[in-house]
Amino acid sequence: MKKTLYIAAAAALGMGLASCNKWLDEDAPGNTRFDDFYISGAVAVQNVNACYTPLAWEYNSTYFPEWYIGDITSDDALKGGQNLADGGDVYDIDNFKVNANNAILRDYYRAKYQGIARCNLALQEVVKMEPDAEMDENRKACLLGEAYFLRAFYYFQLVRVFGGVPLIDFVIDSSEKWQQPRATAEEVYNHIISDLIEAERNLWNKSQYPAKDLGRATKGAAQAMLCKVYLYMKDYAKAYEWGKTFVETQYKGREYSLCADYGDNFTLAGENGPESVFEIQYMEEPTSDYGEGFGFTRGTFTTILSRPRLSSMGGNAGWGFGHPTQSLFDEFEAGDPRRDLTIGIPAEGERDEAEVSYLGNSYFNLKISYWEHGAFPSLAHATRSPMNYRLMRASDALLLFAEAALESGRSLADAKWALEEVRNRARLMASDPATLPAFPAYRGYTDSADDLREAIRHERRVELGGEGHRWFDIIRWGIAAQIFDKNTGSYPRTETEEAVAEMGNFVPGRSELFPLPAEEINLNPMPQNPGY
Repeated sequence: MKKTLYIAAAAALGMGLASCNKWLDEDAPGNTRFDDFYISGAVAVQNVNACYTPLAWEYNSTYFPEWYIGDITSDDALKGGQNLADGGDVYDIDNFKVNANNAILRDYYRAKYQGIARCNLALQEVVKMEPDAEMDENRKACLLGEAYFLRAFYYFQLVRVFGGVPLIDFVIDSSEKWQQPRATAEEVYNHIISDLIEAERNLWNKSQYPAKDLGRATKGAAQAMLCKVYLYMKDYAKAYEWGKTFVETQYKGREYSLCADYGDNFTLAGENGPESVFEIQYMEEPTSDYGEGFGFTRGTFTTILSRPRLSSMGGNAGWGFGHPTQSLFDEFEAGDPRRDLTIGIPAEGERDEAEVSYLGNSYFNLKISYWEHGAFPSLAHATRSPMNYRLMRASDALLLFAEAALESGRSLADAKWALEEVRNRARLMASDPATLPAFPAYRGYTDSADDLREAIRHERRVELGGEGHRWFDIIRWGIAAQIFDKNTGSYPRTETEEAVAEMGNFVPGRSELFPLPAEEINLNPMPQNPGY
């Protein structure tokens, strides 16, 4: 009897093994399948919310806000900090001495791919979900549009720093998918365009979002980004078309407008305001982010990084990174009110404090240091500043349109109109509007295409100074050597002898891009950028 039972049991087990009985294949406790998780519209919203989060990350093993690259590499800012040794990796970025072991570049690279991975997951799973009470078809389409926009934005951040990078538009769910080849910059840009076009088709206008959702990607943001990306690709005709679309449907359609007071753009109350096209959302809380990496930063480090090291500020003093240069200061025309809303100058008695001046420069960036109404508000914790970071404003989009209109040859009238829209706001704020005349009656300009180009570039620099755009503009315009060359460039001639002594030389064909992080090449073998 027992033997018969054992044989029957063995036979049943054999039959079960042969038929892959479910009890052998069930997930271990605690495992969740995608299909078990993506069951409601609320989950879809949470997934897309998570796609935004890596935009806010500025710290992992080191600090890596994008303005370290966009401003400090450029002629708009010096490294700053306590002394030369404070922040060695950003010192190298500032002075064209960077190498492939730079921790700032490594953490920046990894943060963007974290964002891309989250977008890939949302695009894979949300598209399969059925609408419900919390996500109708219209909201579902918009959520997918947000994920497309964010994936495009992360790749845009990568490609303009590193050039071509691995192009991953799928969920990496096995070790076999981990190593991916390096795409060309052209392939990455084309993928960005494809994602932005899909985003623009699905996204809502800013006015369609409830107040609690302001800060999400919008149709206008996608249109402005399409204009911008096509400018990087030097497809000026397409850039003009998308810039024109933004102007006609978004700017003239009153989805966006220029703030009457330029300074309102850089206040807490001005967050997600009428001029805001896209900005990183931050919040304040009293807990610390010191020693924590990706995923912990809900407030911004930028405030404490960029505030001056003035003893008179007491507990509100900062670490003094990102000193605006004399070159940027001198770019402003006399009487331009934007200069004093961009560049802070310590009181005469404070400029000689040991840690206030860096290589003879004591200026500080007012736009990103949370400076309002002539004071620096206190923070609940130094690592948790609530000040949003403005990635694109309507004035930026207008000047991109002006550039596209000029370079495409489509309309000098449109180029002049957009330039004047931005310039007129500053003129109306000036104590003497006559000091900021319309093009071409300033800085020796004539009414020519070449001088209009110079006027647009000048306006971008003074309008957007200290907002992280300058380095990327210089590179896409192809004028870096004439600015940074230590012997012939315009930049070294404006700065102190101490600052010039630290500068390395810009090497054409090498310095336009930063090296791919060495650790990433070790993990995923791919060719390094030239010269590194």
